[in-house]
Amino acid sequence: MALTPPSLPAELPDPSRCGPVIMGMSGGVDSAVGAWLLHRCGYAVQGLFMSNWQDDEDAYCTTAHDFQDARRVCEAIGVPLHRVSFAAEYRQSVFAHFLDEYAAGRTPNPDVLCNREIKFGVCLDYARRLGGQWIATGHYARVMHDAPGSRLMKATDGAKDQSYFLHGITAAALSRCLFPIGAMLKPQVRELAHSAGLPVFDKPDSTGICFVGERPFADFLARYLRQARGPIVTAAGEIIGEHRGLPFYTLGQRSGLKVGGRAGAAQAPWYVADKDNARNALIVVQDQDHPRLLSQEFEVTELNWLGAAPRSGAHLQVKTRYRQRDLACTVLLEVAGKCRVELDVPARAVTPGQYAVFYAGDECLGGGVIANRSALPFMPAGAALEYTRHI
Repeated sequence: MALTPPSLPAELPDPSRCGPVIMGMSGGVDSAVGAWLLHRCGYAVQGLFMSNWQDDEDAYCTTAHDFQDARRVCEAIGVPLHRVSFAAEYRQSVFAHFLDEYAAGRTPNPDVLCNREIKFGVCLDYARRLGGQWIATGHYARVMHDAPGSRLMKATDGAKDQSYFLHGITAAALSRCLFPIGAMLKPQVRELAHSAGLPVFDKPDSTGICFVGERPFADFLARYLRQARGPIVTAAGEIIGEHRGLPFYTLGQRSGLKVGGRAGAAQAPWYVADKDNARNALIVVQDQDHPRLLSQEFEVTELNWLGAAPRSGAHLQVKTRYRQRDLACTVLLEVAGKCRVELDVPARAVTPGQYAVFYAGDECLGGGVIANRSALPFMPAGAALEYTRHI
């Protein structure tokens, strides 16, 4: 008996009024189910596998295996599969920026740039050359295509929502996007893949940055960045160790400091609280709630709004990293492409180089790059300071 697919999500356009859809096939279960669902609901679907990383000596690269999985999925569904390489564009537009940011002591998020420059940039252009009028992916997000325009919405599965990574794409690109599994929960996706007989139903989810894979991250960075050693310094100015290079650490980090116990100091773990680029010094504290780790204000640049910019002084929600719960904030617009954010409650480890992404309820409005942050000047004596943790 033929498997009946779930009802078509309300936010997806009528397939009878849509032209061809190019589905980005990663070789994973999410894009497989997305392609199957669109095909079964009447869309004219073609698969597209893109490879963005090329290193013939990279034992961690899974591109060849992923392509074979994508091929088997498309054969099972009965749709054609195209293959294209954007490795040159990726190195120029994403990887070079990634290295520059780390070299400058900031912590970038290449997945946001990959979506903007590659998946919904050059890949969208390529999809049009294939005759596609829409591009679809297995992202956990939703798009509402209505009269005022297209709006990016959080996924139904809050634990898997990926709207954070999509905030940087253009409004024009968003108007051509379909996210067929955005209204599904992850267990439902797995169950549907199994019921439909898709060969990747039990394939583990990929984790981390695509070009890093499962290898140790610091070892990967060391292949490209100079290790300029320097002092590890307490907030009081005492040198207690040596770091391997500022790019290899991020704010809030606990592991890998190799400081150990200190005579006369509390036997508590150390946390990265700041980076002093001028002195090439890594500032550490022992209290994970230390005011050097907390911020209530920060500046955001390179803003991208998916619709009209909010009014200055608007009270919104913001995430300063993926998987963080929404933080209530006031957004004060300054010059074009720049704003200042005031959090209702201080947050821990707001990190320059990461992205601040703004929401009004479930709608993702856009975001930008955290340029700098202001640490709290002091902790009120004898008072427990309420603040917001990242997770």
